Amino acid sequence: MGDVVDFAFVQAPEHRPKSSVIVAEGIPLVDLSPINYQIEDSIPVSCIQGLVKEIGSACKEWGFFQVINHKVPLDKRQRIEEAARKFFALDLEEKLKVRRDAVNVLGYFEAEHTKNVRDWKEIYDFNVQEPTFIPPLLQHDDDQSVQFQWDNRWPHNPPDFKEACKEYAQEVEKLAYKLMELVALSLGLEANRFRSYFTHNTSNIRLNHYPPCPYPLLALGLGHHKDTGVLTVLAQDEVGGLEVRRKSDGEWIRVKPIFNSFIINVGDMIQIWSNDAYESVEHRVVVNSEKDRFSIPFFLKPALYTDVMPFEELLGDENPPKYRSLNWGKFRTARMRSNFAKSNVENLQIYHFKFPSDSI
Repeated sequence: MGDVVDFAFVQAPEHRPKSSVIVAEGIPLVDLSPINYQIEDSIPVSCIQGLVKEIGSACKEWGFFQVINHKVPLDKRQRIEEAARKFFALDLEEKLKVRRDAVNVLGYFEAEHTKNVRDWKEIYDFNVQEPTFIPPLLQHDDDQSVQFQWDNRWPHNPPDFKEACKEYAQEVEKLAYKLMELVALSLGLEANRFRSYFTHNTSNIRLNHYPPCPYPLLALGLGHHKDTGVLTVLAQDEVGGLEVRRKSDGEWIRVKPIFNSFIINVGDMIQIWSNDAYESVEHRVVVNSEKDRFSIPFFLKPALYTDVMPFEELLGDENPPKYRSLNWGKFRTARMRSNFAKSNVENLQIYHFKFPSDSI
């Protein structure tokens, strides 16, 4: 990406990383062993009450947690990590053959923006469900760039790239659905309360490569943001660099990598469904001047036709709905537009869908 930081990468002073690092203490580490022996479609509550309580506490107090003993085979994780390294090592010309565009948002991209500032990274996106069909409700949208379906842009090299990606996706998706059952139970809902929203899901996996940056105190690999989807399952390498804004004091804290663990964070859609009982967490990625960093997040996302609103069974006189209905497809499309270029217009956020506080 060059030896000099382009102005497009430079963060505003208040968003630049500090030279001193706070390594977090007390980040919830959840052992999923209690559900490992379960083979049923749904988890019996009696066996896992302690686990459900842990998940609920982590979601409420932190908005994220780490999991171990998750049953995602280590060899499949290592295989996709190796495939990602090989892909990003290709010449730019080769990678641009699968570059995404405004019509098909899947594939390679080297100019991602977060909060209208360019990120110091390159990415590759693919959808878990292939192809992903655009439902009729969105086909007649004002946005003419929406097409009838999104197809993954698979590169020819490395040769085993597609297989490695699809194998890993299958395993991490299973984990995400089990975690959603635990989240549902922690809210006092039926374990399968979320299941129907993912029949035609738009979940995707992103391969991230953060090259060494000569000015790590000016730029960010990924600017401060909250995840728009439902739940994120992140695999990060040993280099680390993920920082989370701690809810208790607003400080940015570094999340230390734990071998063969995943970092889980609550997304915006859970915040709406739970009526703010669980809030999505703000996070960012710092870069360093010496090492490449790789990470692989899985973003659990509902079907495009999903209308997201607070669950009725969580509402009452003392807990009225805080959000009006949000259509996921339209929300996602609006957010995707802002990732392509710098803009003076603020990204669409879920707080734009909040009822005024005096009307609640």
